[in-house]
Amino acid sequence: MKKLWANSCQYIGLLIATAVMVAVSGWAVDQIPDSHLTSDLSAHQTTENMRINYQVAAAYTGFAFKLFDHVYQHQSQENIFISPASITNAMAMTYNGAAGTTQEAIAETLQVQGISLAELNQANLALNNSISAINQDVQINIANSLWLHESAFFLPDFLDRVNQFYQAKLTAVDFSSPDTPSQINDWVKQETNGKIAQIVQTIPNQTILYLINAIYFKGRWSEQFDEERTESQPFTLIDGSQKIHPLMFKFGNYLYLENSDFQGISIPYGDDARFSLYVFLPRENVSIDRFYTRLNATQWEEWINQMRSRPGSLRLPRFKLEYEVGLNDSLKSMGMDIAFHPNQADFSNMTLDNNVRISEVKHKTFVEVNEEGTEAAAVTSVTILSESTPSITEPFSMVVNRPFFVAIRDNQTRTILFMGSIVDPEL
Repeated sequence: MKKLWANSCQYIGLLIATAVMVAVSGWAVDQIPDSHLTSDLSAHQTTENMRINYQVAAAYTGFAFKLFDHVYQHQSQENIFISPASITNAMAMTYNGAAGTTQEAIAETLQVQGISLAELNQANLALNNSISAINQDVQINIANSLWLHESAFFLPDFLDRVNQFYQAKLTAVDFSSPDTPSQINDWVKQETNGKIAQIVQTIPNQTILYLINAIYFKGRWSEQFDEERTESQPFTLIDGSQKIHPLMFKFGNYLYLENSDFQGISIPYGDDARFSLYVFLPRENVSIDRFYTRLNATQWEEWINQMRSRPGSLRLPRFKLEYEVGLNDSLKSMGMDIAFHPNQADFSNMTLDNNVRISEVKHKTFVEVNEEGTEAAAVTSVTILSESTPSITEPFSMVVNRPFFVAIRDNQTRTILFMGSIVDPEL
């Protein structure tokens, strides 16, 4: 059996010491990798290792739509905005500590069965680095962190993996201190550029670990909307009533798809159009509920692939919202119940404590869409508790003046960063 480090403080000290030794030995590493994922890879990282694993990306897309469906079933009358990319980062770190049937359950929920842990970790590293690569028009920050009870014991291999593949910041703290929630929330606020200020309120007794992901996105449109052409017009709410709301206007060439059920459009960010906001607007005689019965990962990819460039006019609501959801019930119903269950959860790849389980998975997001572009942020926290301690066509016209579906997608890695249902745009 591998020797365990006495506590998390000692282990973090060892990581720092190891980083110093690596730097002295001549590797191109100045310090222990921090929580910021960038495109600057260490000298020993090969191109082969950083190749995008589209099997994992496809699995995460399947998970995204399944999770969205579960959330929508309980909040169909409300605005919804989630970040699958944030949730999968947090859950993948947690997965690294699971074993046995708990590990199998998480793999099934994330739809990564048959993919080895090593492959999954490498795929996540490649995805995160690719998505957050330097782009002058789109700013993306992906940050991971682990907040460890200073007297708890964690397996070195587990901490090694989350540090290496998720570049997670490891911090040992006193969970009984009243200052600890502020310390965690300050990190969240910093990594989301102030858009999300809090993920932890009070720390439950017996908590030994928080695994937290934060994502910040800011992209300017490839062609901005003219603010002078924004007009207040009726927007039909989900109950059939109307409100007056500002709708932006733009005429241009867009990737576009229409059929008897909906209109769909891709609104690109930046000069390279790598990232896009996708908007799907059900026809007036098609309810948003009916549209969502057709929405799944397979259909999503088909619709994206069917889009073709067309000239046309677009009216899109300016909107801004904050969203929060607890994911315990959704994840349990998707197959992860055992991971939350006392005396059944197995996190023996994280710690030798056999009474450890997930107590809460919390998710918060922010999004603002305006004439200049989009700003969005997300935070996901996993609380670990120990019980023991084309041809020329006619221009289209698309007026988004009723409930609609949105998603922000990386068109290169096919990763869905954010997705949501907007039934009442707010400012």
